[in-house]
Amino acid sequence: MRNKDKSTFRKIEFHRKESFYLIVRGLEVGIASGLIAVLYRFLLSFAEKYLMKIIDFVKGNPGKVAVWFVILALIGFLVSMLVKWEVQGGGSGIPQVNGEIKGYINPSWWRVILVKLFGGTASVFSGLSLGREGPSVQLGGMAAKGVARFTKADKTTELRMISCGAGAGMAAAFNAPLAGTMFVLEEIHHTFDKSLLCMGIVSSITADYISKLFFGQNTVFNYDTVNFPLKYYWLLIIMGFFLGLCGCAYNVCMGKAQDLYKKIKIPNYIKLPIVFVFSGVIGLVMPQILCGGHSMEVILLKENPSLTYLIVLLTTKFLFGAICFASGAPGGTLYPLCILGAYMGAIFGTVSVNSFSAITPAMWEEFVVIGMAGLFASIVRSPITGIVLVFELTGNMNNILPLAVVSLISYATANFIGVTPFYEYLFEKIVSTDHKKPSFFETDEKVLETYTIPVGSPVAKKKIMDVDWGKHCVVVSVERNGVSITPKGDTVIKEGDEIVVLVSQRRFSRDIEKLEHMIKG
Repeated sequence: MRNKDKSTFRKIEFHRKESFYLIVRGLEVGIASGLIAVLYRFLLSFAEKYLMKIIDFVKGNPGKVAVWFVILALIGFLVSMLVKWEVQGGGSGIPQVNGEIKGYINPSWWRVILVKLFGGTASVFSGLSLGREGPSVQLGGMAAKGVARFTKADKTTELRMISCGAGAGMAAAFNAPLAGTMFVLEEIHHTFDKSLLCMGIVSSITADYISKLFFGQNTVFNYDTVNFPLKYYWLLIIMGFFLGLCGCAYNVCMGKAQDLYKKIKIPNYIKLPIVFVFSGVIGLVMPQILCGGHSMEVILLKENPSLTYLIVLLTTKFLFGAICFASGAPGGTLYPLCILGAYMGAIFGTVSVNSFSAITPAMWEEFVVIGMAGLFASIVRSPITGIVLVFELTGNMNNILPLAVVSLISYATANFIGVTPFYEYLFEKIVSTDHKKPSFFETDEKVLETYTIPVGSPVAKKKIMDVDWGKHCVVVSVERNGVSITPKGDTVIKEGDEIVVLVSQRRFSRDIEKLEHMIKG
């Protein structure tokens, strides 16, 4: 038997006996991803703290303001050079992880980490409306990739480690291990792979534990529990439609902002410093909307903002966020997105409290929390992740039903309108770009991909030999009701089966796209 065939055979056999190995790999990934995400979180906390001190120091003194603007322009220039050096280090980081998992890009893991750490810190220090959560996802994935390379993991394991590292990064950023795991399954893989779930839970819990060691165990949002009146659930239905429309508008506007930025025919090393200086202007006029949105969070939780003030903050945060996102500077959109949802919920709640006597002011914070999940569901199109994330951010189980009602209606509304989900749109941008295929895709090593056959799948109730899997793909395992079946040509695929497909790296991205379309319809 040839060495390549022996390697493939060992890989298939190992797939059947991997539970302990997955736990060990999950621990490795969780430690590496958790530490890098914690470091990034520390850097951004210091950057935001000293930014506010600098703004207070220069405000009211034209000379100091001029010097500060020059510094911001220089920082913008340096960040543009970093992004040019490693293009996949720019932007949010979530679509880049998705692109790597599906075989479209293969960035240098250590270069991305450097660009994200220094570029992201510089962007937040300059006040750009960008968060830590998206970059933490990519940092976690790249840290896991580094571990995979150092331990000489095979490509199947490496891709799983990158996925779980991304979830661990999100878990450490939000203190939300379940949401980190769910994000990988629902948003990146769109399937419930048991092996991925096992490694993902271990890595996310480990990363979350490391994060809590440094930042404590408090939830991000602390508020008193109030039961929403059942007879007013019709308000939640209206809120779901409202947030669904807002989510679609957000996705369209962000796409248009990105296109408009690219149409400006001047080099990015000039455009980006302009954005950084503009951020300096915003900092002097309205510092509340700078950075990820933690100042706006404090306003919601500790002040009693008027309806007019809420609308002004929401509008300016959205417009400033669109400019910062379009610039491609290293930084995330997840937490700013949640803040926008919280403010939309606050506006809806303020109107409801003023209109209905049964809706008491104590319920206002309930609308704030529900707004985060509802907008997340319509923009990202991952409602389960949104519900779990907000539950972990608040530590409150009593709002699960209102969260679910608003999130699912918001999700359905956005789906009905047909606007492309936010991160899918960004992923399509990566796919449409003419990337040079790296050597990763030119080897003969095989990758094992796992799929769960959904209800109504085009391949369900068909024999394996009757399905056009492609020249370079082979079904090597079928698991049904917990029992592993050795597949043969006449084996009938059933809904709920978990199948393992051996895919050649040479055509990885194309074959994966074909398989997903064929299995999911």
